[in-house]
Amino acid sequence: MRVGANATPSGRSGCTARPRRKLTRGFWLRHLHTWHWISSAISLVGLMLFVLTGFTLNHAADISSQPQVVEGSANLPAEMRESLSGLATEGKAPLPGDLRTSLSSQTGMAVSQAPAELSEDEVYLAMPRPGGDAWIAIDRTSGNVTWESTDRGWISYLNDLHKGRDTGKAWRMFIDVFVLSAMVFIGTGFVLLWLHGRNRPATWPLTGLGFLVPFLLALFFIH
Repeated sequence: MRVGANATPSGRSGCTARPRRKLTRGFWLRHLHTWHWISSAISLVGLMLFVLTGFTLNHAADISSQPQVVEGSANLPAEMRESLSGLATEGKAPLPGDLRTSLSSQTGMAVSQAPAELSEDEVYLAMPRPGGDAWIAIDRTSGNVTWESTDRGWISYLNDLHKGRDTGKAWRMFIDVFVLSAMVFIGTGFVLLWLHGRNRPATWPLTGLGFLVPFLLALFFIH
């Protein structure tokens, strides 16, 4: 019997095990470059925002702004006083939906679902936001509504985004994702510096200088 050209003498197929791919320098460079540019693309806009707002925060005293304050007062409709009477007289609780809708119509503000401070005499709702704040106070006896809204401008708005001040859960989650992406960007960049450092003599002196300068400034000039 003739043995087939692709068969071994033992009758088995001539398939051989595929050699393992060696983790060569080129392999690491390809993957590091891939992760470096992906993480830089994800964190690019966030990095630009935080760098610019870092500058504006550093020069906050030099950047003048005039807050815009809007005040007003009105009387709560009689049907809304029933919703008001259903609230507790102490503690905190969100305002009923129909009452929020009525207050939004009267004040021209988007009344939040944040818990209001409740007492026997007054219902007080604070509505802080990036770049400003607002509040609404309702007299439980007379039904009189007073409010105030303050807008400190777009620079203050961006500064508050930098600090995560009164920004809500979605923005805080974005900051967490941005930090993770930026750390990948930094980590892959450091490893790429290490891989290319032997051919670029200025790599480590410059890297060391980037660490040494802020360290010395903090050590000798910040008290």
